[in-house]
Amino acid sequence: MRLSKSLVPTLREDPADAEARSHKLMLRAGLVRQLAAGIYVWLPLGQRVLDRVNRIIREEMNAIGGQEMTMPVLHPAEIWRDSGRWDAIGPEMFRLKDRNDRDMCLAMTHEEVIAWLAAREIRSYRDLPQIWYQIQTKERDEARPRSGVLRTREFVMKDSYTLDPDAAALDRSYAAHEAAYRKIFERCGLRFRVVQSDTGMMGGLGAHEFMAPSAAGEDEIAICEGCDYAANVELARGVPEAPAFPGWTREEVATPNARTIAEVAAYLNVDPRLTIKSLLFVAPKAGPVLVLVRGDHNLHERKLARALGEEARPAHPEEVREHLGAPVGSVGPVGVRVPVLADETLREGTYVVGANREGFHLRGVAPGRDFQPRFVDLHTVVPGEACVQCGKALEVERVIEIGNIFKLGTKYSEGLNAKYLDESGQERPIVRHRARAHRRQRDRAVRRRRRHRVARVDRALRRAHRAREPARPGADRGGRVHLRPVPGGRARRAPRRPRRAAGSEIQGRRPARRARPRDRRQRARQGGRRGDQGAPRAASRTARRSGRRRGDASRVGRLPRACPLTGASRRRCVANLPPPPPRANLSKKWALPTFLLSCDR
Repeated sequence: MRLSKSLVPTLREDPADAEARSHKLMLRAGLVRQLAAGIYVWLPLGQRVLDRVNRIIREEMNAIGGQEMTMPVLHPAEIWRDSGRWDAIGPEMFRLKDRNDRDMCLAMTHEEVIAWLAAREIRSYRDLPQIWYQIQTKERDEARPRSGVLRTREFVMKDSYTLDPDAAALDRSYAAHEAAYRKIFERCGLRFRVVQSDTGMMGGLGAHEFMAPSAAGEDEIAICEGCDYAANVELARGVPEAPAFPGWTREEVATPNARTIAEVAAYLNVDPRLTIKSLLFVAPKAGPVLVLVRGDHNLHERKLARALGEEARPAHPEEVREHLGAPVGSVGPVGVRVPVLADETLREGTYVVGANREGFHLRGVAPGRDFQPRFVDLHTVVPGEACVQCGKALEVERVIEIGNIFKLGTKYSEGLNAKYLDESGQERPIVRHRARAHRRQRDRAVRRRRRHRVARVDRALRRAHRAREPARPGADRGGRVHLRPVPGGRARRAPRRPRRAAGSEIQGRRPARRARPRDRRQRARQGGRRGDQGAPRAASRTARRSGRRRGDASRVGRLPRACPLTGASRRRCVANLPPPPPRANLSKKWALPTFLLSCDR
């Protein structure tokens, strides 16, 4: 299309409501237009950019065996209740009711749909592994949409899901996706880091994030240049420098009108690192919990949620007074009747804490001696802390999350009954969702395996019968060779040499046909493997090339260990084989050898 006819609405000046540099450039270049807070229209130039990025994603995902599909944005509430996330996810998810008053939602992600689909389509271990992906619109009710298309309420996302039979296969799929993501971002010209991250509402066994450094980013990562350690601050661990602890004894000191850490440290003339910050949180199941961090540190609420196993909120001032008997600013861990969580940095030393009495604090309190907390990593890593791996100083960098991979394990397959039958016929959850085993599926698999065994025995008997039956009258017509294997004798040759097979044809009584790949069945018809030393050598060039004897018949037909007709074991079968349906006698271009028919275990 001509540029004069194209829709490219450029702007001369930066829009007043645009803050991020990327947002300003996209608006001025005519890539997007804002319809509402967090909702954008992609104009033709912007759509071309999306198409090019999507093409790169499809190429790399298809290269690792991915299969693209499209899943709905509108979901019924039942599958989200089965996985347990209907109530676990807060107001970020759009919820609605249809005209029949049924609960529905707009998808933020599609783990439930994948598990629902796998529970109905995956039956056997032969169907695994699978890689399914889509490029689809997602909806999320962001509390504060900002930075242009970086944080929106409607966005396009590529999400990929693997279905694996065990943990080893899960690790292989995980590594394949990490390599594919690296190629995608490198082809897009992005500078990125792969860091450890928290699984969040997704749950699972572990996660890694792909972060692009940017001053407009909303996430922070801690990195170490000495050992390449990198982790999101939600998960990062550091070793802060310990202060010099004075030889205090436990005593109560007055601190009138001092409520904050800075005010208490200034009034007592102590280092803020010698104080403890006491925060009361309330969790839905755990109830009130007192959280302790060092005075110069900040609490990371994601670390607290991971330690409690659930989200917790800060207590209201009246709740603080109800549970601790003191106002905010004077509370402490000594003598309280609520559970206490303390940061790992508080294991050693003596500190100043609240006395649970307004206007007073306790000096010389030692965690583990004066109160018994549970120590966990709770503080937010700050620049300058020592790396937990090599001891060098950590740096904190602002980044934009551009990709994330999770090890979900069986979190969703157990909840939505996505199971498969392994080699022994036992039901196992697909490694990615707990319910009763479906007996109908198990019985169907047993019957299918039984039919396969019967079919194998029937094919073996047919091959054995064809080898033993006598030559039919008039078989040698048209100057072709009819060969009748005779135990103890040599194959006969017709007085006239047959036409040589051309190209990939196979010579025989039937019209020429294309040659099939050599498999066990064809090798069996040609004489089996080396075994019977008394049988003569074959005249076939194929046999000479393979180095095998064509005269061995102990393995012809791959008969079962016991004869299906007589049950004979380790002795020759003397039963009269039932005649198979009429079928043309076997003829080959080269002479067939003799063989012995046996049923050996």
